Amino acid sequence: MRFPTATLLALVLAVALAGCGFHLRGAGSSAIPYKSLYIALPESAEVRIWLERYVRAVGTTQISDDAKHAEATFQQLSDTREKSILSVNAQGRVREYRLQMSYRFRLVNAKGQELVAPTEVVLTRDISYDDSNVLAKDLEEGLLWRDMNNDLVNQIMRRLSIIKPKNPDIDEEDE
Repeated sequence: MRFPTATLLALVLAVALAGCGFHLRGAGSSAIPYKSLYIALPESAEVRIWLERYVRAVGTTQISDDAKHAEATFQQLSDTREKSILSVNAQGRVREYRLQMSYRFRLVNAKGQELVAPTEVVLTRDISYDDSNVLAKDLEEGLLWRDMNNDLVNQIMRRLSIIKPKNPDIDEEDE
């Protein structure tokens, strides 16, 4: 029995992809290496809501109600959101805006020792603007901000999942 060339090529490609460790990014790939996490943000903060949702989706880390009982505490250091003019037309009217979000955070343990050094995530989106479609452009801007929040939490989860937890009781020189 003889294999057609296309079947043989597909089989070789499938074996190569399986052997190289390639896998799609999913919720399971963002496991945080801490047993419990306290998020030091107000209950109604959008970042907290999204972060809790992602942490619970992974399923290995519990959200704690008290920082003293949590293995790690997520702290927001800064959250800056700016809307600036990117370009204007010949009449001096705005044609494009730039939306920029800058977010800094860190992780500490119950003693206040730093587990993850301050980390910054910067996101930028450009949006066109038209005076005749003000309502539509406001809605589009709102959707872009929401998309940026989602992207921010995705990046935070990825960064927390790849960072090796540091034991603050051991000096770096002792390792």
